[in-house]
Amino acid sequence: MKIWVDADACPKPVKEILFRAADRVQVEVILVANSGMFVPQSRWVRLVRVRPGFDVADNYIVKEVEVGDLVITGDIPMAAEVIKSGGICLSPRGELMTEANIQGRLTMRNFLEELRSSDVQTGGPPPFSQRDRQNFANELDRYLRENG
Repeated sequence: MKIWVDADACPKPVKEILFRAADRVQVEVILVANSGMFVPQSRWVRLVRVRPGFDVADNYIVKEVEVGDLVITGDIPMAAEVIKSGGICLSPRGELMTEANIQGRLTMRNFLEELRSSDVQTGGPPPFSQRDRQNFANELDRYLRENG
């Protein structure tokens, strides 16, 4: 199992949790981004830098993910593609996305997108919080215990 990270949009606290988990359980964490970023000296963590462009990092991850890999992303359409390939997705807020729940999430995302395109103010997600950080850490630990 590998952990792939949609790194450009991933909050720094989530990356820090992943760096610690990589060394603790000796699992490969691959950050994919179109910009440079800090990656600690670790045999378990690496950065793949892709060319700039819309969805380039997402497409790279979808192409490379294998059955049983975990992908960290908040991008619902990307998560749906990863799940079709046999991967599992975990959002930075600690929400596990699987074959059982991705269609409902995709439907809600598309509905909200339609509202926004009709100039309906839907608001954005709340700021990333300490509770989100804790939820992510707990869900990641549970996942690694059960699948590591």
